[in-house]
Amino acid sequence: MSPWFAFWAILSNMELQTYNDIPTGRMWRMYACSWFAYLCLLIMALQLDDLRAGRFNWDAAGQAIWVVPQALILTALWPLSGWLERKRPPPVLAFLLHAFNAALYAIGSYVLLALVGGMVQPLSWYVWPVLYGIMSYGVIATAFHTVRIGHARQRQALAIHQAHALLVASELNALRNKLNPHFLFNTLHSIIALTRRNPEAAETALFQFSDMLRYVLDTEKSGSDRVTLEDELRFVRDYLELESLRLGSRLKIEWELDEDAAGLPLPALSLQPLVENSIKHAFNPHSRPGLLRIRTRVDDAARRLTMSVADDGPGADPAAVQQSNGLGLRTIERRLQLEYGARGALQIETAPGAGFVATMAIPLESH
Repeated sequence: MSPWFAFWAILSNMELQTYNDIPTGRMWRMYACSWFAYLCLLIMALQLDDLRAGRFNWDAAGQAIWVVPQALILTALWPLSGWLERKRPPPVLAFLLHAFNAALYAIGSYVLLALVGGMVQPLSWYVWPVLYGIMSYGVIATAFHTVRIGHARQRQALAIHQAHALLVASELNALRNKLNPHFLFNTLHSIIALTRRNPEAAETALFQFSDMLRYVLDTEKSGSDRVTLEDELRFVRDYLELESLRLGSRLKIEWELDEDAAGLPLPALSLQPLVENSIKHAFNPHSRPGLLRIRTRVDDAARRLTMSVADDGPGADPAAVQQSNGLGLRTIERRLQLEYGARGALQIETAPGAGFVATMAIPLESH
C-alpha cells in the first residue's frame, strides 16, 4: 500500500478497506505501463531538436522524470473513487469535490516543482502546466470510476446468476420431492392390489420394492440427482418385475438399448415415470395383453441421448394430454427445461387408438 493511499485516506476521512479495495495487479500494471509510455514520449518531445543533432539531453530527461511523482500522487484517486461509490453523494457535490482536488493537485504539484527544482518562472508560464495537471487528474479519475463501474456490474451480474441458479436448484429439488412420493404411492397401491389376489407374490413384490426404495434413498443421500443410464435402467427393470407380478402375461416388454449409452449421466427418476405412465394408461384399465417397448440411443450427430417409451395401448387425444393434471409427464418436462433449457425436450406422439410414445432427449455436451 503506497504512502499516498494512506495520506489521502486520512485527508478525506475515509475508512480504509484493506486490500480487497485495491484493484487487481493487472490494472496497476496497465496504469504503470501507460505512465511509462507517456514518460518516454515526453522525454522524446522535450529534446526533439537535440535528437536531430545526434545528442541526448539529460537535463530535458530529468525534467520529464517529474511525471513519476505525479503518477504516484494520482493513485490516491482509486480510494477516493471507492469512497464516492460507497457514499454516493449528489452528483454536484461529487463534481465539486473532484474540481477542488484537481485544482489542488495541479497547482500544488507545480508549486512543489518550483520549490524543489528551483524552477522560478513568470506566473503566466504555469497556466498551461496547471491546465495540463487538471486534465491529467480528470483522465485518471474517469478511468478509475470506469473500472469501478465495471467491477460493480460484474458483481451485480454474478449475484443475479447465483440467485437464478439457487432458484433453479430449489425448483428442481421441489420437483424431485414431488416425484418420490408419487412413485411410492403408486407402487404401494400396486402391491396392495396384489395382496388381495396373490399374497405370496405380494411378499416377493415387497422385497423388490425395498431394492427400489434403496435406489431412491441413495440418490437423496448423495445430494445429487445424477445417476448413470445403466442405474436408471436397472431401477426400471426392478419396477417392471414388480408390475409383472401383478399383470402377469399381459405385460410384454421389448428392449432396444444402445450399449454406448450405459455410462451416460441423467437425472434420477426420469425414465421410470415414462414407463409408469404407460403401465397406468395402457395396461391397468384393460385385460388384454400389451407391448411395452423401451429404447435408448446415442445420436452422435445431434450430440444427444434419446430415450423413448412406447406402448400399443388405446392412446389419447394430444390436446387432452397437454391439459392433463398428471404429475409424471409434466414434472419430467419441467425438469428438462430447468436443467437443459431448449436443448432438452420431451416429445409426445399419440392419437386415439394409436398407442402412446414418449421420447426424452438430453444433450451430451451438458455432461
